[in-house]
Amino acid sequence: MTLDRTVFARARASLEERRKSREERTARRQEEAIRRVPGLAEIDGELRNVMSGVFRAALEGGDTEARIRAAGEESLRLQEKRRELLEKAGYPRDYLDEEPNCSRCRDTGFVGTEPCECLMELYRKEQARELSSLTRLQGESFDSFQLFWYSDEPNESGVSPRAHMKAVLDYCRSYARRFGSRSDNLLFTGGPGLGKTFLSACIAGEVSGSGHSVVYQTAGEVFAAFEEARFGRGEREETAEAALNRLMNCDLLILDDLGTEMTNSLTVAGLYELVNTRLSGGRKTIISTNLAPAELAGRYSPQISSRILGDYEILRFTGEDIRILKKQKR
Repeated sequence: MTLDRTVFARARASLEERRKSREERTARRQEEAIRRVPGLAEIDGELRNVMSGVFRAALEGGDTEARIRAAGEESLRLQEKRRELLEKAGYPRDYLDEEPNCSRCRDTGFVGTEPCECLMELYRKEQARELSSLTRLQGESFDSFQLFWYSDEPNESGVSPRAHMKAVLDYCRSYARRFGSRSDNLLFTGGPGLGKTFLSACIAGEVSGSGHSVVYQTAGEVFAAFEEARFGRGEREETAEAALNRLMNCDLLILDDLGTEMTNSLTVAGLYELVNTRLSGGRKTIISTNLAPAELAGRYSPQISSRILGDYEILRFTGEDIRILKKQKR
């Protein structure tokens, strides 16, 4: 499982803000209590002197263990006296106890070398927020996929669009729940308005929720990053390179609306590099397109078509454009 470094950095920044907020709250309480509770400032001074004595003992040598033990006992006595003073003044006994938000990592974000669950929870929230803005969909879920928009009249093959799309929905739901290194690469193909973007977003949400790194981009956005990396300068080039690194290395890349971008030699070369690099690295990709599989070679290249049609599981979306059907219902 690969963590998205950009999203992970935002999660760590969020954890740091939470830690600073806790420390600021404790400092404000400390100032307030010192103003209102007689004798509290003196006890705090004694506690600081005890800790200074521990450091001096460590530097001076001698019977360090005994001096540290005695300092610890004195510190506990002073802390208890401090709580008693707070209680007499009407404060909770633990009013100034600086407890971390997370007892496992003590707000560092790591247990040993592994990210703590508190940090991973922030990571999942950051990734969900990013995916929500990228997909531009709200409340999408497998349970809200509405099969009644697909006709239940059998077609020439004897299978109705509704029955076919029920099978596609079940496949996508299972794919998301079982996502891992052995999952397939997928090609969603079919006309516009048939649910390709919707089910892509459902998969993205569930896979990212399990801790995998997911990047969801339209084809236009992806190829713009390739163009910036090639022709940009300075900060623009660095930003584009970072974006391409995410595209190449995330656990799951969802490339939406392939075929709607302007096609030229740069987009063809970029698509080949993207598909080939991710296949070679065992990274999983879902490509969504209005193009029929046979049209891929004509628009891009036989090499790209061969890699996709040979290494991707093809899911065909059938039925009538749901956006048009909804408009007609108004």
